[in-house]
Amino acid sequence: MAPRSPRRPDPPTAPAYAQAGVDLDHDEGFIARVREIARGASRPEVLSSIGGFAGLFKAPDRYTEPVFVAGADGVGTKLKLAAQVGRYDTVGIDCVAMVVNDLVVQGAEPLVFLDYLAMGELDAEIAEGALGGVAEGCRRAGCALLGGETATMPGVYPKGEVELVGFGVGVVEREKVVDGSAIRTGDVILGLTSNGVHANGFSLVRAALEEGDAAGQLDLFAENPDLNTTLASALLAPTRIYVKPVLNLLRDFELHGIVHVTGGGFAGNVPRILPDGLQARIDPEAWPRPPIFGWVQRHKEVHPEEMLRVFNCGIGLVVFVAPEQAEDVADRLRALGERSHRIGAVARREAEEPALAFAPGAAE
Repeated sequence: MAPRSPRRPDPPTAPAYAQAGVDLDHDEGFIARVREIARGASRPEVLSSIGGFAGLFKAPDRYTEPVFVAGADGVGTKLKLAAQVGRYDTVGIDCVAMVVNDLVVQGAEPLVFLDYLAMGELDAEIAEGALGGVAEGCRRAGCALLGGETATMPGVYPKGEVELVGFGVGVVEREKVVDGSAIRTGDVILGLTSNGVHANGFSLVRAALEEGDAAGQLDLFAENPDLNTTLASALLAPTRIYVKPVLNLLRDFELHGIVHVTGGGFAGNVPRILPDGLQARIDPEAWPRPPIFGWVQRHKEVHPEEMLRVFNCGIGLVVFVAPEQAEDVADRLRALGERSHRIGAVARREAEEPALAFAPGAAE
């Protein structure tokens, strides 16, 4: 009998996990890119680097009785539009803005930020775009990108789409926490302008887009004379980050209350900080609205009151201040390059009245 020839080894096959949709070698190699993206978004209080099991940081030495303030938020269905357009950097800024604006309205200085980015299959170009936006948002807010998680979840997210969520921690002196308890009758309400829809109400925006597309009236990339830009650019404009101007104000003025106008618009956010027995009276005609809101209202026939309930309608942050300081605060904001408007005042509220009322002339 002829001797048997040696058995040739089977051709190499991909690891079972890679066949299931998760390539560990590919995904783990992405960490070095994340380190580079985060390099410019740091602070001296950070004690660790990207890639560890958790991030380490310490409270700034200048705080004597530090209170840590934490928050989490996501970008929501604006991510669907980002996927449609193929641009992810601005939603990365949104992810940071939605968190750090919520921190600073408590009087807190944002210290660190962590992100959670999930995809069905890691697309390095998409992930770098989104995380590059996150790093830019951290630079604008003055906080450090401490770390995060990039997850590959095949079968959960469609190809080319992402989930993007952020978590942040800030710090404030205990005696300087801003919680609205100092708001008084007669306080002036100042509104800091937004630059568009920010990151709320996009389920309604997308419904308007779908109707326009079905009617053959939609071109996301064509220059729109009413918007002075393309529809895609107007809708993907990132949420403004108000951290630096607010921290500047807090150093020299007593702000009685601050509100980040996000999901729920004015009605869903302003009453959250009002003491019992007080009413915020806001004049909805006291500021100009970015034209993108008119586009949404026309294309979806949204009632004016619903617009104010769903969207920021051009005011991204609201500040309550004593009347004798209102003009000085407005001047400081102007010097910082911020556009603000006197949009209302605080009045006494009867038991049957709502905490928020839209009243023409309330800003006078």
